[in-house]
Formats: sequence, structure tokens, C-alpha cells
Amino acid sequence: MSIAIRHQRSNQYVVTVDDPVGATSHLVTLWPSDVARYAPTASPEELLEAAFEFLLERESSQAILPEFELPVIERYFPEFRDAMAARFPD
Repeated sequence: MSIAIRHQRSNQYVVTVDDPVGATSHLVTLWPSDVARYAPTASPEELLEAAFEFLLERESSQAILPEFELPVIERYFPEFRDAMAARFPD
């Protein structure tokens, strides 16, 4: 499985997941405040890769929303913030 991240424009990134089932593409909005909240020591791309690894441990790539803002993950998975803090300690 591979995760590719491409900055599209402004605060939007295209995240492509390629796995044995096929490829999926997701448009994710990521604000500087999201990086500061979830992983202040990470780049936006590092945070997105970690977020998708987190999601893929819990659901298939086909189940991930095609378009969303990063904080939406926390609504579905309340442990997301703690998981990112553990991955990117201050």
C-alpha cells in the first residue's frame, strides 16, 4: 500500500491511496491551525500521511470520505488527537 500527497492549492491537498483493492483519491483541507493542534513539529504532508495511516488501520481506503477537513477525523475517531500527539511529540 502507498500513500501519495500532493499540494493542490491554498490549504487543499490530494491524498491518493493505492492498495490491493485499487486506488482512491481524497481532497483534504488542512489549515495551519490544524497542524498546530495535531502535530506542531510536523509538516502538513507528514501530518496527512500519519492521519491516513491512522485511518487505514481502522477502515478501508474506500470507506474514507472523498473530501473533508482534517478535524472531521476526530468526530469519527475521538482518539485521533492523542494518536497524532504520540506520533509527533513536542
